[in-house]
Order: sequence, then structure tokens, then C-alpha cells
Amino acid sequence: MLATVDRSTTLVDLPTVRRRRARAAAAPSPAAAPASPGTTADVLRIIADPRTPTYVTVFASGRRRYSYWRPIDPATGAGGCYAALPTAECDELQASGRITLGEPVVDPNRTTYRVRTAARVPQAPARPAVAPERRRVA
Repeated sequence: MLATVDRSTTLVDLPTVRRRRARAAAAPSPAAAPASPGTTADVLRIIADPRTPTYVTVFASGRRRYSYWRPIDPATGAGGCYAALPTAECDELQASGRITLGEPVVDPNRTTYRVRTAARVPQAPARPAVAPERRRVA
């Protein structure tokens, strides 16, 4: 038995306890940064995609969490789970009228709404300023 203890190659390194970083030492939250136009466009694209049902959950404390179903990507095998969307961008889209909330599903601790893109009124096509050139057939 002493022979197995003395050999360093037979001992296994046990995993160490991971320590959480303090919130003050952590990187600034993405919610503190202003929303970039690309991020807002990506969020709107995800909400508009019919393959990704999107929901907002409003908890009793008032916290809101936007999430969507991420379909499985056959190439990578990733997906098949719920993923969160940035709350600041989604709230901005709702305030500007780009997304709407559906009928509520009320639970004791939270209320869930389906999120959809707002129906846009189709605009009449702009008339060209110059009439198209007509060719005469001789």
C-alpha cells in the first residue's frame, strides 16, 4: 500500500473550488452600455423569426426577462434550449412600438407574455420624380 501512495504518477489532482469574482471586480454589465444599432437589429430579427417563439416574463418583483427558443442547429448540434435576450434593447423596442406583447399567462409569482413584432402599416410606393423615358417604335 505504501508503494501506491509514494508514486506521484498514480495520484490524481482533485479539482479546486472555484471562487466567484466580486461584483465590483466584474466587468461592467452590458445593460449599462448603450444599445448599438446592430444589437437592436439582431434582437428584432430574432423576435421576427417565426421559428423562435419569444416571451417576456415579468416577475412579482418587477424584473423582466426576455427569452426565446433557440432551435437546434444541424451543423453544430447547438441549441434546443431557451436563451435570454438583452432586456434593455427589448424594452427600447417595446417603448418605440416595434414589438408588442400578447395575452398574459398569469402564475402566482410571474406573468408571461408572447412577444411579437408590431404590424406595420404598408406605405404607398413613392412615385418617381421623373417620368420614365418612352421609346418610340418606328
